[in-house]
Amino acid sequence: MNAPHAPFRPIQALPDQLISQIAAGEVIERPSAVVKELLENALDAGSTQITVRLEQGGVKRIAITDNGRGIPPDQLPLALARHATSKIASLTDLENVNTLGFRGEALASIASVSQLTVTTRTADAPHAWEIVGSQHATVAPASGAQGTTIDVQDLYFNTPARRKFLKSEQTEYGHCAEVVRRIALARPDVSFSLSHNGKTVDHWNIGEFAKRSAHILGDEFANARLMLEESAGALKLHGFVGLPTASKARADGQYFYVNGRFVRDKLLVHAVRAAYQDVLHGDRYPSYALSLELDPALVDVNVHPSKIEVRFRDSRSVHQFVFHAVSRALAQTSATSFGAAPAPQAAGNGPLPWMREQQQASFSGQFSTEMPRAYPSPAGGYGGGGGYGGGVAQDTGAYGALFSGASAGGNPIPSMQINEPRPAFTVGGAGQSLPADDFPLGFALAQLHGIYVLAQNSKGLVVVDMHAAHERILYEQLKTALDGNEMFVQPLLIPVTFYADAVEVGTAEEHQETLSALGFDIAVMSPTTLAVRAVPALLKNADAQSLARDVLRDVREYGGSRVLVERRNEMLGTLACHTAVRANRALTPPEMNALLRQMEATERADQCNHGRPTWSQLALSDLDKLFLRGQ
Repeated sequence: MNAPHAPFRPIQALPDQLISQIAAGEVIERPSAVVKELLENALDAGSTQITVRLEQGGVKRIAITDNGRGIPPDQLPLALARHATSKIASLTDLENVNTLGFRGEALASIASVSQLTVTTRTADAPHAWEIVGSQHATVAPASGAQGTTIDVQDLYFNTPARRKFLKSEQTEYGHCAEVVRRIALARPDVSFSLSHNGKTVDHWNIGEFAKRSAHILGDEFANARLMLEESAGALKLHGFVGLPTASKARADGQYFYVNGRFVRDKLLVHAVRAAYQDVLHGDRYPSYALSLELDPALVDVNVHPSKIEVRFRDSRSVHQFVFHAVSRALAQTSATSFGAAPAPQAAGNGPLPWMREQQQASFSGQFSTEMPRAYPSPAGGYGGGGGYGGGVAQDTGAYGALFSGASAGGNPIPSMQINEPRPAFTVGGAGQSLPADDFPLGFALAQLHGIYVLAQNSKGLVVVDMHAAHERILYEQLKTALDGNEMFVQPLLIPVTFYADAVEVGTAEEHQETLSALGFDIAVMSPTTLAVRAVPALLKNADAQSLARDVLRDVREYGGSRVLVERRNEMLGTLACHTAVRANRALTPPEMNALLRQMEATERADQCNHGRPTWSQLALSDLDKLFLRGQ
């Protein structure tokens, strides 16, 4: 059925009031939008103290008071006029906006759908001035301190259809409070106070960004965050990113600012999300508070009336800069990054030579425990025959001397009263010692249920999930090898043959170049048989047939080029998971210690590539509480 035609009307200019109400539909969607616009005006006025008072979720009343410059009385009517602003005067100004507000629509739109009163006083005025209603109202003397108070009452009283779409009081208040939090987080140099229905809900004093972000995002974020500060040309990014362990089930802990303006930009969100992909499970969301600064001419903030969307002149460069900056910050999530000195380094950057040798040798399955004599051997100080403890690999008694300050010769651990200070935690022997913090994860004590490695460090007890830890180490090694075209190949003495269907055989024939780049030599022996003749050296102890089937499946599903670019990390993660040491595999103390040293030398070692933590610290104070020591 055809829709009825609208009645014909001649073209005519709309009344100013109706135009403002139409504009209000775009700019003032709900009470929180009023709060946002008024707070931005207050900040543009140079305020250092702002008070927000709400009633009935902002529908009944929104009153915002600041101590900014104020508005001269002769300009008050113009302040309520549409498209009147002091912030831009030309197209050049619009293309270089460095204020939060600039459109000149907010006050006129708010006045058209509410009972609005503006009370303001400049620094040189003997008293305040007030205007009520609209630009056509009379400006009258009033009382008030320097700054401006904008009182918005009975929002949408004259547009009942819009008011009908508002949610409950608590929901609308929640949106208003979130806007205050967003803006307060961006400006720690300004104090904010928020009250609802006469009760003070929150207050933020002037302070450091670190303290303000901890207040707003909570203690969990404050205790699990990484500081980020990077710059490249005209771009600068600073703030905090949360550790994967502080991730959330919802994306409500994400704050991104561009030149001080909170934005919800798909490009920036994607860049951050991509940086977390190696350390965060797919259904979890990272928390962060980041601020991007760049030349205003390089970003368009006039994309939408709400000004919450932006468009970058060079979006690819911005995406890559943010992605790499966050990736570098997250790469420091290792045992050496938190409260401990870095692991001992040889000349130049990177792990010790014996660690690099282990990375090139097969660390999977058989943990290399050999160490050159020039480097410290935890069981015997420096020198000697190399290896963890020379010929006492299975003698856990030799490790006792590592943790008491006693020599490796087996001096007894001194008795200790409850309130006596604990002896220093040192490592060494033969009259030599090493600072304990050179080895943040300490040294292995035992293996628990074939799953966890228990180690002692200077802070207490370390519990390591050996499979998750080894998986991360292998994953990072595979990425490094593939990036550097150094995927060492291990030829198999006896090729592993297995039955393959026609699709697998076809994939092996078609993608020989891709398979070779990944370190695999998979030959077609017959229409139904494949032979694995070589595998990546890092994976030499894994089941060759399972590895071959997995890599063929990924290559077939995503295509050779996409596997090496877009799906590379997922495939390498699968290979690392296959090869990592399994539960119930008994490790010797030297193997456990080799695992700990590799963790200390590996980026992102605090999480496996599925986002699970790889180790946890139990402080001595925590253990004391379990046994009521000192109480």
